[in-house]
Amino acid sequence: MVLDMLMPPLRAALLAPLLLMAGTAVALAQDDGEAMTDEDGVPLYRVEEGRVDRGTYNGYRRYHNSCHVCHGADGLGSSFAPALAETMDSIDYYAFLEVVASGRQNPGATGNKVMPAFGTDPNVMDHIDDIYRYLKARSEGELGRGRPVRLEG
Repeated sequence: MVLDMLMPPLRAALLAPLLLMAGTAVALAQDDGEAMTDEDGVPLYRVEEGRVDRGTYNGYRRYHNSCHVCHGADGLGSSFAPALAETMDSIDYYAFLEVVASGRQNPGATGNKVMPAFGTDPNVMDHIDDIYRYLKARSEGELGRGRPVRLEG
């Protein structure tokens, strides 16, 4: 019961610096002249004829380095975790950040499904915007399976 009362403040305290880090990553992504976020700061991707921008390509690499073990190749899910290529439409960017940073526990008939917190893992959090870009491109059907090809330039 006490843990339930502490969790929202702890999550808020953890998420604030992570959002600042994400903002830094966005600023770096914009240095190459591409508009990489919308007016609310949500990361955007670019896919042209199956080729992707640098951030989305990096998101593919980072996803397959840290996330695919549980969430499956190309975000298609596994017996351990849901298919992110299908579920990314049901959560927004900020909910995605919170789940990745703080983790999640879903009790079920077959036991608890636990996603660990990655808020202190620089291999994930330093590239969270790119991972989001890749997963959004997959979930919106703009990017197929396998390693994408980068846009030139």
